[in-house]
Amino acid sequence: MNNITALAAQAGSALQKKRWMLTTAESITGGSISQAITDIAGSSAWFDCGFTTYSNASKTDHLDVPDALIAQHGAVSEEVAAAMAQGALANSNAQIALSTTGIAGPTGAVPGKPVGTVCFAWATAHHVETERCVFSGDRHAVREQTTLHALKKLCHLLEQA
Repeated sequence: MNNITALAAQAGSALQKKRWMLTTAESITGGSISQAITDIAGSSAWFDCGFTTYSNASKTDHLDVPDALIAQHGAVSEEVAAAMAQGALANSNAQIALSTTGIAGPTGAVPGKPVGTVCFAWATAHHVETERCVFSGDRHAVREQTTLHALKKLCHLLEQA
């Protein structure tokens, strides 16, 4: 079992104990977190749905992220990541959400946001936590590190909740 699969299974166990459902809002990861979760047999007991919102328009249309927020902070920002997670919660039957938005490369860097920049959010009805990381490596490596980090932090937050 690889690290991603092990973390997905760990998250599932913690979610089942709490009787919570998870939703995801993925941009940079393109659905890889949802895939890791649904690779676990029985995940329908704790995974409600995943939103893959790659374009800015889809973030607005499906997750209710305000256009003005994207214009002000950029799609790769903690503010947009938080809005994505909150939008996923509002548009699902889940009690916890995680979101990812970033620049996997090799192009797309802008001043202050190099390739490998990723913004995350984890949200419940009463709390939102965000984080910004910069990962190294090629496109695949950045996306894999993003998936690992999102699941690892989810497990940590579920242990604390």
